[in-house]
Amino acid sequence: MHRHGYKGRKFHRETDQREALIKGLADSLVKHGKIETTYPKAKELSSYVEKLITKAKDANLHDRRQVIAKLSTLDAAHKLVDDIAPNLKNRNSGYLRVVKTHMRRGDNTQMATIEFVDDISEYPKQPALEVEEKTT
Repeated sequence: MHRHGYKGRKFHRETDQREALIKGLADSLVKHGKIETTYPKAKELSSYVEKLITKAKDANLHDRRQVIAKLSTLDAAHKLVDDIAPNLKNRNSGYLRVVKTHMRRGDNTQMATIEFVDDISEYPKQPALEVEEKTT
């Protein structure tokens, strides 16, 4: 059988299971800034999240809704759009780093760490808009 036209890895999963896996990994990456998973999953996750960051940098309503649809929780989507993406304006691509770490003990699978190239923990949260109380 030929290999032409088959994009992405299947991970021995059905389509809905595979999409849920990638969504969950992306959600964890945005929340924690760094996760450890298998090397093929990290490579697949890298392209998924980089496309999300590119959308989040525009930060208009349509792009925000698309980011929310691609992540599993609303908190992670808002963190990506409001806190992480505005601080990555000086980059056009290459937001993530995938580093091979060790071989997993049980099945000897290559493990990898995926993290943001820039340190996202140093970014302060955007201050909330303060509402002035009217005194009458």
